[in-house]
Amino acid sequence: MAAFNEAQLEQAFVELFKNEGYDYVHGENITRDTRDVILYDDLRHFLQKRYKTEGITEDEINRAIAKLETSEGGGVYAENVEALRLLQEGFSLKRTNPELPNLYVCPVDYAEIGNNTFKFVNQFVIEGEHHRIPDGIVFANGLPLVVLEFKNAIKQNTTIENAYKQLTNRYRRDIPKLFRYNAFVVISDGVNNKIGSLFAPYEFFYGWHKAEATDSVLDGAFDTMFTMMHGLFRKERLLDVVHNFIFLPDTPKAEDKIVCRYPQYFATTLLYDNILKHSRLNPDGDGKGGTYFGATGCGKSYTMLFLARQLMRSKKLSSPTIVLITDRTDLDDQLSKSFLNATKFIGDKTIVQVESREKLKEHLEKRTAGGVYLTTIQKFEESTGLLSNRANIICISDEAHRSQAGLGQKTTITENGVKHHYGFAKYLRDSLPNATYVGFTGTPLDNTLDVFGPIVDRYTMTEAVTDEITRKIVYESRAAKVMIDSDKVKEIELFYEQCESEGASDYQIEESKKRMTRMDNILNDPDLLAKIAQDMVEHYEKRIEEGSTVLGKAMIVCSSRSIAWNLYQAIIRLRPEWAESKECIEGETLSEKERKEIKPMPRIAMVITRDKDNDSDELYNLLGNDEYRKTLDKQFKEEKSNFKIAIVVDMWITGFDVPSLDTMYCFKPLQMHTLIQTISRVNRVYPGKEKGLVVDYLGIKRQMNEALHQYGGNGEVDGPDLETVEEAVKVVKDELDVIKRMFHAFNWSGYFIGTPLEQLDILQTGAEYIQHTKELETRFMRHCKKMKGAYDICCNSEHLAKTEDNDIHFMLAIRSIIFKLTRGNAPDAANMNKRVSEMLKDALMSEAVEEVTKIGVAADEEIDLLSAEYMKRLDQIPYKNTKVKLMEQLLKQVIESLRKVNRQKGIDFTKRLEDIVKKYNDRSDDAALANDVIDDVVGEMVRLMEDVASERTAGNSIGLSFEEKAFFDILKSVATKYEFIENFPDETLTELAKQIKTMVEEQSDVSDWLNRPDLRATLKMNVIVLLARAGYPPKIRDEVFKEILEQAESFKRHSRPRPYVIDNDSYSSMVAEP
Repeated sequence: MAAFNEAQLEQAFVELFKNEGYDYVHGENITRDTRDVILYDDLRHFLQKRYKTEGITEDEINRAIAKLETSEGGGVYAENVEALRLLQEGFSLKRTNPELPNLYVCPVDYAEIGNNTFKFVNQFVIEGEHHRIPDGIVFANGLPLVVLEFKNAIKQNTTIENAYKQLTNRYRRDIPKLFRYNAFVVISDGVNNKIGSLFAPYEFFYGWHKAEATDSVLDGAFDTMFTMMHGLFRKERLLDVVHNFIFLPDTPKAEDKIVCRYPQYFATTLLYDNILKHSRLNPDGDGKGGTYFGATGCGKSYTMLFLARQLMRSKKLSSPTIVLITDRTDLDDQLSKSFLNATKFIGDKTIVQVESREKLKEHLEKRTAGGVYLTTIQKFEESTGLLSNRANIICISDEAHRSQAGLGQKTTITENGVKHHYGFAKYLRDSLPNATYVGFTGTPLDNTLDVFGPIVDRYTMTEAVTDEITRKIVYESRAAKVMIDSDKVKEIELFYEQCESEGASDYQIEESKKRMTRMDNILNDPDLLAKIAQDMVEHYEKRIEEGSTVLGKAMIVCSSRSIAWNLYQAIIRLRPEWAESKECIEGETLSEKERKEIKPMPRIAMVITRDKDNDSDELYNLLGNDEYRKTLDKQFKEEKSNFKIAIVVDMWITGFDVPSLDTMYCFKPLQMHTLIQTISRVNRVYPGKEKGLVVDYLGIKRQMNEALHQYGGNGEVDGPDLETVEEAVKVVKDELDVIKRMFHAFNWSGYFIGTPLEQLDILQTGAEYIQHTKELETRFMRHCKKMKGAYDICCNSEHLAKTEDNDIHFMLAIRSIIFKLTRGNAPDAANMNKRVSEMLKDALMSEAVEEVTKIGVAADEEIDLLSAEYMKRLDQIPYKNTKVKLMEQLLKQVIESLRKVNRQKGIDFTKRLEDIVKKYNDRSDDAALANDVIDDVVGEMVRLMEDVASERTAGNSIGLSFEEKAFFDILKSVATKYEFIENFPDETLTELAKQIKTMVEEQSDVSDWLNRPDLRATLKMNVIVLLARAGYPPKIRDEVFKEILEQAESFKRHSRPRPYVIDNDSYSSMVAEP
């Protein structure tokens, strides 16, 4: 049986789309100009039918389409935002007849799904900067809403990440107009199927793992393909997602576009339906809108935004007023930023943060509908009184497990007698008695459900990790290293035993506070803190040295202010330089723009509020005021800030998101929901971050497992046990064993004992050895990646012997060299083990791979890559595989540079290079045969380099400049292809090439030429007239003109780059195709 390939996968998708009721058309069967991305007949037909009763005219249809197509410029992202807003909200169109009121036009009918035309089209040719053929496109009413790219699941070297790169680099660059109307893109190999925004990093692409809200998440091959097709691509679901579940901020920071994930979609729709059912607008409504139990880190803020949009647009809820309640001011800031930047999305201009109860009352009294108010639960206390008795108010509560759940009366005994008081929730209910309440929490308690109603939907930690929406948390215990005093260990165990039933009554809460004070006294021992400080510093520095942490962000959680202060001082005694304010860490540089955002900061800082009565002057000044704490918050989130380590007690352990944070040192007795909330700070997704590490100095593994069992599962099944560092050690040892067996015939024992030159030689011959065949190289790189991921977690473990450590670093150094040769950048070279790093630097600067370091980065001076001297240096490289890889990179680069001027030659040379590289990749594992192939390949590459170099002056012999020769080549190529070359001798083509080149230069000499369709259209017409006068082609053929016009546009777009030099974006714009 033939292997399952991309064509078969494409066919499988065709069948699945047909099952969902889509029309299927092969791209070749659509008559159109291949530069267009809209199916105009479908769009016209929809507008005619949809607005027939309004008497829409042909002129109005043309103007509606022009409105959809007209861009204000600004690049792919700006155009996408512009078009998506028109798709989501519609637009107003002036009538041809001025007597008639404006016509409100929406290119999609969201109310009557059957009025829309859905098409799935494969192999749809698009001409842009290049000729491109996306694997699949979903059209709604002729507009390309979704682009799908497929890869072969059987090919080991090809993953869906290749599909991601193809869409986000190549297609975005070459056919940007396809993405003007794009809702999201799909990458699939049949087994792995993910969706995401074109502008999102690969880490933020996710599967759609449910077809219905009630389904349990399916695991296993091909299931995700069907759940995505039926769960996302059924017609009404797809349009619902396009309409209500793609968030575009009012003022984006970068290319921000949030496409919902399936848990957010189902949570929103289930909560919305539940609110309709329980709203007090209904005669029997009880105001309990329901509880959403969503794992910490799974994007609850965006779920609230999606819900707010649905509620605000609901006629059944009479355009409600939404009051969003958070627990503390830092949460308020965190969540409110998203809401304050969402007026267009939510559909209400009034989104305000409310400073006081009086202000909230004022706002609510002024209006009968609409408005979103962000406030904190602390604003509600006994004296609040009635704020509004309207029933169209929805209270959405964030982190509802904490202070918002207190309805019952509490009694405390003070010196002044007995005092009765209620929880905030009671006062909130009294203030807004007819509102409907909705609770969002990552850790629901029983009393949460009393206030908000039963759990309507849940999304657990286990599911979030499986779906890669959050990262796995790994546990490392270092308590035994620092707690030598067994009495202390017993005291801590006793503390936890007594806390088992904490919170059952007021008496027990009081008792637990006393126990906590006793506990702090045990932990605040100077000798113990000195040991912990020493261990933390060593542990942290080893992670930095090994490149095991993405940005070096760490959080130290302490049990009290006093312990935090003492631990801070103990750390600064060991590393006084960490207290010095610096712009950024050594080796980093800041751009002018970054300097405006990033302020000089110490490496380590405490994030604690001041206590003006009890703090010493030194501590009081160090902690700073509220403004300073806001600065700490902002700077900790800045990737390049020098502020890397935050010491906290209560602040920042809930509702504070820094995705790059990957290390937490825990020295605080935590349990259950507080424990889950705290350790979840390190579970956020960030590029390059595979796991979050929690380092425990108290021995709280049992408590962590209990908390995970309770809050990580789905109610019927317990959550998972902790993953520990010991498991990572096992993975490292297993992978190292596999890799060492690949090197069975290679001796690297001299690597750590020889002279630097000997070490360098071993490193380079090792890299050459493992590149013996493509299959061996790929296998080595795959196992190295797995080993590095596990080693990042356990690099501090005592279970790895020194010899193993040495072997790991040798293998990782070789991985970096191969990575550098194949990708142009070594991921670990900058932050590996110091000793290896230095050697690696020598290796990368040596003759063998010296020039690679200059590829893909801004070079201070441009290197002429085809000079005789340079070719001679290449020839001297003794390592054959290394030489081939290096030459391939350089050839890709010079051909790309050439293609910008001469499109035709660029395409010809690229094809030659691809054939040579294929020959190299298919080499035999027989050493003698492989050597012959490599010698042939090197010879062919040298010849190709010479041909590319001679292209620089090839026009001289016929009196043409480098640029004119480009037009000569395309004229000759087209005449040959369409068989009329005999009518056009070289002299005629030479003359014609000069005239076209002059015309293109003169007529497109406007700085904004690329964004001026009128100027481009005029130029095209003039080129066609010029050719027609010369009788070229003898019979008028559109495709002949098209190829020549593409050369003209390409020439103008890249006007006069110097041929064959390195430019800054060289590596991202490689022309070679898979």
